[in-house]
Amino acid sequence: MGARIKDKWERIQLGEPPRLLDLFSGCGGMALGFVTAGCFSIGGIEIDKDASRSYALNFHHHKDGEPDELQANPKDILRVKPSEFLDDLRWRTERGVDIIVGGPPCPAFTRVGRAKLREVAKDPVAFKNDPRARLYVPYLEYVDELKPLALVMENVPDILNWGGHNLGDEICESLEQLGYKCAYTLLNAANYGVPQLRERFFLVAIHEKLGLKPSFPEPTRRGNFPPGYEGSRKVALKHILHTSETQHSRFRAPAAPPLNARPWVTVEEALADLPPLEDHIHGLDRRGTRRLNGKLPYGDNPPSAYARLMKEWPDFPSAGYLRDHVTRCLTQRDYRLFKRMKPGDDYPKAHALAEKLYEQQVEKCRKSGQPLPRRADYVPPYDPKKFPNKWRKMAKDEPARTLMAHLGKDTYSHIHYESSQQRVISVREAARLQSFPDGFRFSGTMNPAFRQIGNSVPPLLAWAIAHELLATLGARVAHPFPDYVESLQSGKDSVVRVVA
Repeated sequence: MGARIKDKWERIQLGEPPRLLDLFSGCGGMALGFVTAGCFSIGGIEIDKDASRSYALNFHHHKDGEPDELQANPKDILRVKPSEFLDDLRWRTERGVDIIVGGPPCPAFTRVGRAKLREVAKDPVAFKNDPRARLYVPYLEYVDELKPLALVMENVPDILNWGGHNLGDEICESLEQLGYKCAYTLLNAANYGVPQLRERFFLVAIHEKLGLKPSFPEPTRRGNFPPGYEGSRKVALKHILHTSETQHSRFRAPAAPPLNARPWVTVEEALADLPPLEDHIHGLDRRGTRRLNGKLPYGDNPPSAYARLMKEWPDFPSAGYLRDHVTRCLTQRDYRLFKRMKPGDDYPKAHALAEKLYEQQVEKCRKSGQPLPRRADYVPPYDPKKFPNKWRKMAKDEPARTLMAHLGKDTYSHIHYESSQQRVISVREAARLQSFPDGFRFSGTMNPAFRQIGNSVPPLLAWAIAHELLATLGARVAHPFPDYVESLQSGKDSVVRVVA
């Protein structure tokens, strides 16, 4: 065992918290899960200024709550080399980096992202030339230079079917040349207590000198996936399902939840204790900058077990009031439709409803002799054949659909389930659906906060992955949710199951 690896290994065996470096850190969803499990964040590298400042606000702040400016400043991983970064943070890294986590940006890997690139470049394979598709390379450079004990990489499922080949396997091949044993799989956040159907690729690698095998946490929740999810998974796994298991020994098939697993956490469980937002109905919802410094009391509904966790998360508890509960000011056309849409309705159904409401109003005006209404005041302009998923009214008794990065520009994909509120979700509601606790702070205004949330790894899922990895490494593991988890003895120290 090399001296560097041996020193790190011995240090965490003695109970010192593993030192965590977060690449492409965003606001810190992955970091929150790992820190809660028992790691110590030495810092993150993030190019987005608001996300970088959020990371510092939550993990590297002074006693007065102000963020450490060194950490808050955005950093471009293509320009900041590992040695330079460690020099800036020498006091945190003098004994090395134990775990590296991160998710290189994914637009070039997603089917939506590829379509946009093709449209812009008029090239059917433009996504292959997108420089963002190569951002896993500097991630590997950091691994090569810093020699962590282990690492975790996250991305969209389509990284396994990118341009006709399995990029996940290629990354594993590079890591194996650097001395790591690798495994990857697809995990859905809903199976781990997150109120959101979010499917993602995860790769775990452990240095071969430790003689340990990478593994993934077992699911703790179960439910029935809606139509389309299984098909999307099969597309992502195309190059794995059609070959033998020995050819893809790095791939771990997603484990099925146990038959006695508790049901998925629902949207209502996540949001029902938050206060209603209805000012827009009375014309009081003014357009303009939506800032995140307001303070609202919680609603009258008692919190569910999940909501209590969001209010009482260790080191990130609620301050006794609600921050960030702000939403978009839209049009009366939209509010009218939101009120009448049924749970689960998508854009084609909303468009058909709008056409019906418009025809009814036209008929009403003709009979009364009033001027005919403008079509644009009733019918949204998007082609229902091209944008089937653009709008969706959430169902209260199901998890939400995937929160996307474009929440920063458009939240119609998550319309509130209560027709009386007839609106899209707020920043705090998006955070709840992503499993960010109420005490977690977001820098910037509404749109940047939405973007940060949509880009994040759900902290509760990250915690499950972190717990599994730390237990495998023999590190001291924190058990911060005594009312929310049960520890089951297994071949290792313990397996934690989220059971709210």
